[in-house]
Amino acid sequence: MSNTSPPAEQLVRVLARGDVLALAFGAMVGWGWIVLTGGMIQDAGSMGAIIAFIIGGLAVVLIGLTYAELAAAMPKVGGEHVYSYRAMGHFSSFICTWTIILGYLSVVSFEAVALPTVIENLAPNYAIGHMWTIAGWDVKATWVAVGVGGSLAMMAINYVGISTAALLQKVVTGVILIAGVLFVTGALFEGEVANMTPLFTQSEGGVTAGIIAVLVLVPFLFVGFDVIPQAAEEINLPYNAIGKVLMMSVVLAVVWYALIILATSMALDHDALVASSLSVPDAMGSLFNSPWASKLMILAGIAGIITSWNAFYIGGSRAIYALAHAGMLPAALGKLHPKHKTPTNAVLLIGLLSCIAPFFGRPALVWIVDAGGLGIVIAYLFVALSFVILRVREPNMPRPFRVKNGMVCGVLAVILSFAMACLYLPGSPSALTGTEWMIFGGWMLLGLVMYAIALKQYGRDYSDRIMKPAFVDE
Repeated sequence: MSNTSPPAEQLVRVLARGDVLALAFGAMVGWGWIVLTGGMIQDAGSMGAIIAFIIGGLAVVLIGLTYAELAAAMPKVGGEHVYSYRAMGHFSSFICTWTIILGYLSVVSFEAVALPTVIENLAPNYAIGHMWTIAGWDVKATWVAVGVGGSLAMMAINYVGISTAALLQKVVTGVILIAGVLFVTGALFEGEVANMTPLFTQSEGGVTAGIIAVLVLVPFLFVGFDVIPQAAEEINLPYNAIGKVLMMSVVLAVVWYALIILATSMALDHDALVASSLSVPDAMGSLFNSPWASKLMILAGIAGIITSWNAFYIGGSRAIYALAHAGMLPAALGKLHPKHKTPTNAVLLIGLLSCIAPFFGRPALVWIVDAGGLGIVIAYLFVALSFVILRVREPNMPRPFRVKNGMVCGVLAVILSFAMACLYLPGSPSALTGTEWMIFGGWMLLGLVMYAIALKQYGRDYSDRIMKPAFVDE
């Protein structure tokens, strides 16, 4: 068992308020709002989809409040890893962090496939060079090349430093906001309320089934605010401000998705939605009666891909680094670059996995996204439980950002995150398929093997020594 001292390298605090807000909000508004909005409206109806996002958004707000308090109290790299370690111990901390890493990797993989998909809308028929067919979908060489090229570019940006990645995030998030304001404004002036019918879709399982079908997407679409805690050790803000910025990002994302659904449903009637493959760009083109408007929204979608991709490179690499730094994964993944102060090997690992994703084609990514969604809500559940446990066990722990009616909020966050996790279980209309369970199980097995090896090498005492300085009161 190793008695090696903790490494001396440290991350650097360079992220200002605007950087942090752009990081979290940009993570939550990726490509999904471009490609999924039309389907959500068809599944639940215009008002049904909005209600689903409000319900899901309220759940995420409550979960976000638990994150906000804990992030301000323990502003160290790793986020969930730190909170669950203090509340529930070594193994629970590993499970919590390893599942959120799967969620981050699912988004990174999704964006590596989303980029070549959106390029098809700007340059039709560019995909040539048949490689193979997976789940009935032909994988083309040029299509794969775009996804791999994008992955390598994002990897390079994150390799050279958090400041470069943060600057990119702010600029590109600005592009998304400009396009969004134009879209919503156009819908309010040129859209038709009559187009919003049906307000609720009546399916085999009734109105509720449609709302649930949309609700299950919420964890995947809202994952991103938790990138703030992951990068907490690189944020140059007062501790209480970290919690406030986190909550602001969540509220902005809830408003964003609700307005995008409203604007799309006002711009396109039911038949137009059914016929549309990318409803938001088509809605934009319809509102402004011009192809340029549609292309502008596609460019905003590309901007969303970049912001989400970038944020989850940051979040995923920091989570991996935190586990390795604490002796729960191989030590090589806990290495910081001597100059750039980035977790280089963790960034390279995410880059490698992101480069592999396009080779599996578009349909296979649905499996990864669904499995990643389960990982996300499990991590949310662990954080909510950690919040409640620490409120009971350590009521006097310094909390620079303290949630009012904390126990009520914490218990509700536990219940709602548990309910979201149940949506993925057998018997639910949105239960994971056998393939998706295999992906989730394989990921957990891989993690447990590496965890066992690291535990044997370092031991729990090593982790305790590393984790103790992570708390502001110690």
